[in-house]
Amino acid sequence: MFTLSGYEYFLGFLLLAGAVPLLALTASKLLRSPGGGPERRTTYESGMEPIGGAWIQFNIRYYMFALVFVVFDVETVFLYPWAVAFNQLGLLAFIEALIFIAILTVALVYAWRKGALEWS
Repeated sequence: MFTLSGYEYFLGFLLLAGAVPLLALTASKLLRSPGGGPERRTTYESGMEPIGGAWIQFNIRYYMFALVFVVFDVETVFLYPWAVAFNQLGLLAFIEALIFIAILTVALVYAWRKGALEWS
């Protein structure tokens, strides 16, 4: 029989991770107030009544600004573990990190020249 020894904790974690959302949904269904009215089914935005339709066009700069933010947020996610293990990685990892930062710097300069960082 094929067994994976040493994965018991991982299986327990998976079972617990699957049980928590199910328990939360079940508890919210049991504890909520029954019924509701037409006011419960209306949409709202920040506590205010919505104005206009939902299908409006947004300026492309909002999306560009969000993409630039995501790129540099991902940079932080990748550089943090590298900085923690810097002493054990050696010169090759340092050069790879410099190349990674150089690519992101080129992306920042490109976005800056295209005007993606201007909010006006």
